[in-house]
Amino acid sequence: MHEAGTMAETAGITDGTRPFARPIRQHYPVVILGAGINGSGLFRDLCAQGVDCLLIDKGDFCSGASAAPSRLIHGGIKYLETGEFRLVKESALERNLLLCNAPHYVKPLETVLPIRSTWGGLWASTLRFLRLKSRLNDRGAIITKIGLTLYDLYGRHRQTMPSHRFLRGHTLRREMPDLDPQVTFAGIYHEGRVTHAERLALELVRDGLELNPASTARNYAPVVGTGEGGTLLLREETTGKTHSVGADIIVNASGAWIDKVNATLGIDSRHMGGNKGAHLVVRHPRLLEALQGRMIYFGTSDGRVNLLYPLMGNVLIGSTDIPVDDPDEAACDETETQYLLDVVSEILPGIRLTKDDIVFTYWGVRPLPRADGLDPGAVSRDHHIAEDRLPGTSIPVLALIGGKWTTFRGFSEQAADRVLEQLGRKRRQDTRNMRIGGGRNYPADGRLRHEFLADLAKSGGTDLRRATILFERYGTYAHAIAGETGNGEVLEGLPDYSRPELAFLCHSESVVTLCDLLFRRTDIALGGKLSTRVIETTAQIAAEVLGWDAARTKSEIAETIRQARLHNAGVVRPPT
Repeated sequence: MHEAGTMAETAGITDGTRPFARPIRQHYPVVILGAGINGSGLFRDLCAQGVDCLLIDKGDFCSGASAAPSRLIHGGIKYLETGEFRLVKESALERNLLLCNAPHYVKPLETVLPIRSTWGGLWASTLRFLRLKSRLNDRGAIITKIGLTLYDLYGRHRQTMPSHRFLRGHTLRREMPDLDPQVTFAGIYHEGRVTHAERLALELVRDGLELNPASTARNYAPVVGTGEGGTLLLREETTGKTHSVGADIIVNASGAWIDKVNATLGIDSRHMGGNKGAHLVVRHPRLLEALQGRMIYFGTSDGRVNLLYPLMGNVLIGSTDIPVDDPDEAACDETETQYLLDVVSEILPGIRLTKDDIVFTYWGVRPLPRADGLDPGAVSRDHHIAEDRLPGTSIPVLALIGGKWTTFRGFSEQAADRVLEQLGRKRRQDTRNMRIGGGRNYPADGRLRHEFLADLAKSGGTDLRRATILFERYGTYAHAIAGETGNGEVLEGLPDYSRPELAFLCHSESVVTLCDLLFRRTDIALGGKLSTRVIETTAQIAAEVLGWDAARTKSEIAETIRQARLHNAGVVRPPT
C-alpha cells in the first residue's frame, strides 16, 4: 500500500502532471463504481487513509443525480416531522462543516418559512410523526416555532449562522411585500447553498488523487461485465480499450443505477427505489427582486414543500418528487414544468411565470431505498450500506443506498470505516476538518481576501477584476488557473470567461465531451449563458486542446445543441 501524500498548502496542480490521466492498473484494494457525490466522497476518504482506489463512472464525474439537486446544503428541517432526529442532527452538523471546509462553494442562505395560521398543522404533523398518512397543507406558527427551536438546537455544534427569528405584521410586509397577503408570519433561519455542485464533487476526486498518487479516477469507463476470478471488465469509451481489473472490495456507488450495475456484475438485487426531482432556472427580474436574496421554502396546496432562491442572477424553482422505475428514462415533462411555473404564484400571487422565462431545466433520480407503496415525500433520505457477494467469489460488493448532498462526508466516513474494517486497516486521518479543494487556505475576512486578490493578480499577471472573478469561481484554486491563463482573450457572449481558462479546464480536468465543459466544469449552461455562438466558440477551443477533427467537432456541437434544447436552454435571452 502507498502512503497518503501531503496536501499542498494552496490548491492546485502541484507537480505539473495530469492526475486524471493516470493509467488503470490490474488490481486495486478498492474499486468504486460511480463518481457521484457518494463515490467521490468515499474516494477522497479512502485515499486519505492510504488505500489505493480506482474510481470509475459510466459517464462524466458528477453527471447523474448528483448534478441535479436543489443545490442546498441543509439540515433537513422537514425531517423533524417524520421523527428522523438522527438525520437532522447529522445533516445540521455536516452543513456547518461544509460551510467551513468548502467556503468557496458553500454559502449561507437566509431562508423564509411563510406561515398562514397560528395553530395549523398540529394534528397532521402528529400523524406524520407517527408515520401515518397525512397531508400537511398548513404549517402554523406554533409548530414552526417548535421546529425552528429544535433545528437551532441540532445545529448548535460548529454553529456558523444566526439562530432563527420571526417576522410579522408591518415588518413582514415591509421586508417582503410580494408575499401572499394570507401569510401572517414568517420564520427566518439560515441554510447553506452550493454554488457549483459539480465542481465541488470534482474537487473531492482531485483531492483524492493528490492524497494518494497510486489511486486512479476515470470517467466514461463503464463496467461491462466480469471476467475470470471475479475481475471487473471496464471499457474506456474514449479509447475503446477494455481493462480487466481485480479488487479486494467493490463499492457500488451508482445511486439509482445500483441494481442495474449489480445486474451487470451478475447480482440480482432490489435495493433501489427512486424519485425524480425536477427543477427550473428562470430569468425573471421581478421575481429575483421579490426574493431579496433569500430562499422561500413553502408548503403548497397539494401538500408538497417547494423552494425558490436566487441562483447566478436567475431564480431556481424546485422541485417535483415523482416515483420512477427506470432512471435512464427520467425527464422533466410538460406537466412538471407547468407545475413548477404555477406554484410560484401560490406564494407570490402578483408574479406569473411562463415557459419563455425558463433558461435551464434539470432533473435527477434520487437514490432512495425501495419503499413500495410509500408516499414519495415520506421515503427516508437517510443512508445505509447493503452487502452482496460477487457471484462465485468471496469479494464483497457494498451498495451505498440513499443519502443526500449535505451528508456525503458522514456517509463516506461510514462507508470508509466499513471498507477499512474488511481490509484489516485502521483509520489514520479524520475528514471532519479537512478542507476541500479551493477551500484550503481560504481568506477568513475582508483584509485577508484583499491581500489574496492582490497577490493573485500579481502572481497571475492579471488585473484585480479578473482575479476576483477567478477567486469567486474557484476559491484558492484560482492560483493554478491564473498562473496558466493570465488575463487571456475574453470570449464573445461569455465576458467572464477567457479562452485560456477554458483550454486549461479541457487539458487538466478530464473533459471528454463539450457537454462536460459547458454543463459541469463551468456554470455556462446552468447560468443560462448558452447560445449557438457560445457552443460553436467553445467547441473550437475544446477541439484544439483535445485533438478533435472536423467531424468530431461537428458531432460535439450537434449533441450539445440537442442537450441544450432538452434542458430548455436552446434560446438565451440577455439579462434585463
